[in-house]
Amino acid sequence: MSAPAEVVALQPSQLDAAGDVLARAFFDDPLSVYLFPDEAKRLDQLRWLYRGSARYAHRYGETYATPALEGVALWLPPERPHPSQLGMVRVGMGLAPLKFGPGWLRRSVAAMNALDERHKLDVAPRHWYLFLLGVDSPRQRQGMGGRLIEPVLTRAAADGVTCYLDTTNERNVAFYRKHGFEVVTSGEVPNRGPRFWTMTRPPRG
Repeated sequence: MSAPAEVVALQPSQLDAAGDVLARAFFDDPLSVYLFPDEAKRLDQLRWLYRGSARYAHRYGETYATPALEGVALWLPPERPHPSQLGMVRVGMGLAPLKFGPGWLRRSVAAMNALDERHKLDVAPRHWYLFLLGVDSPRQRQGMGGRLIEPVLTRAAADGVTCYLDTTNERNVAFYRKHGFEVVTSGEVPNRGPRFWTMTRPPRG
C-alpha cells in the first residue's frame, strides 16, 4: 500500500505542470468531452484551459498538490468564491474564444451559465468553492483526492463555513459524499450537454 500523500502549497513554478495533471485527470470527464469533442485535440486543449485555471486559482484562491504533482486541488475562498471574467482575462484566459472557436464558445457559455446559476442559488454567498480537484490516473482511488481537499475542509469546519462544488461525473458523487458533501440539486447543461450535480458540505466541528 502506498504511503499517505503529503499535501503542500502549489508553487508558481508548478502551475503549468499542475494544469497538465488536471488535463489528464479530466480527459474523459463528460464536461471535457462536451466542450472538446475532438479526442485527438482534447488533451492539448485541456492543458491550455487548466493551466489558465491553475494560474487563476493561485492568484485569487488557494492551490494544493502532492510534492510529486500526482494530484492537484484548486479552491476559491469565501471572499470571492465565484470566478470572475476580469480575473480570467488577467491570467490570459480571455484568449480562449479565439483559440477554441465559436462552437466551443457556444458550448462553454451554455455550461458556465447553467453551473453559475446553480452556484448562486444553491449555497450561501460566503463559502469555499472547490474549483477543481484532479488526480493522475495511476494514483486514483488511493485516498489522494481526500487528502488534497482535507486542509480546506478542516479550516472551513473550524471557521463555520460551508464548502461547495459541482461535478459532471456521477462517479464523483459517492466520493464527495464520503467526505461530508451532499447533493443539493442536479440538472443538465442545455444544448445536449452533460448532467451535473451540485454539492455542499455544511460546517462541522
